Amino acid sequence: MSTCTIDAEYKGEERYSKLSIAYQTQEDRKRIDEALEIAMKKASLTPEIYTSSLSHDRHVVVVEYQDDYDREAGAVFEELLAILDIRCI
Repeated sequence: MSTCTIDAEYKGEERYSKLSIAYQTQEDRKRIDEALEIAMKKASLTPEIYTSSLSHDRHVVVVEYQDDYDREAGAVFEELLAILDIRCI
């Protein structure tokens, strides 16, 4: 059985969406970067992307869409979750 090393949290409001993807290893970061490159092609908007450190040697990549009138972020986030094999619980 594999150990979950990547998890995500979504927050959204009207015209604003944010997906925070937490990871632990550099291999995970590479997978996230590759998934972002593929998934971002689904939207015409360019998100703000930044990284931050968490506790216990974990880091987070945050993807934020602002003024997303057509809600393009949803397709991007769904693609990211699918590529990274992250499921809702």
